[in-house]
Amino acid sequence: DSLEVYEGKRLDEVGRMRGQEPYEAAYDILLADSGRTSAIYFTMSEDDVRTAMRQPWVSFGQDAGATSVDTTGRGRGHPRGFGTFPRILGRYVREDSVLTLEEAVRKMTSFPAQRVGLDARGVLKQGMYADLVVFDPATVIDRATFERPQQLSEGIRFVAIGGVLVLD
Repeated sequence: DSLEVYEGKRLDEVGRMRGQEPYEAAYDILLADSGRTSAIYFTMSEDDVRTAMRQPWVSFGQDAGATSVDTTGRGRGHPRGFGTFPRILGRYVREDSVLTLEEAVRKMTSFPAQRVGLDARGVLKQGMYADLVVFDPATVIDRATFERPQQLSEGIRFVAIGGVLVLD
């Protein structure tokens, strides 16, 4: 019995489909899938997100894991895997002015690199790794959704990792 029929569904919907209370359905699916099932949780309000972004000690990252648009493997992933940073730049910087472009870029690059001890990353300087993302601040925006999480963002022109062009 394939569990794929439940992909992309909310837990209350899965429960209705199975004729179970949502949490009973979740436990049964976890057992059937030997605990490999993943889920997306909605735990922060938009106000909380904006408040956190404004704090000087907060840096930005994402924990969705690496996926590819041509991945045919198990699971659909989370939209933040493709859209975290473009969403910050497009929505929270350009559209809503929650923080400045300079603040956002620092919170995505040098600040998190410093916090985890990646001394050769996060800034553009001779002798450092050349990790670069060239984007258009006027058009950058995420397009990934919960229904279609592997959608490429718009406004990203080039990406180089360690000086090697990986997206053009």
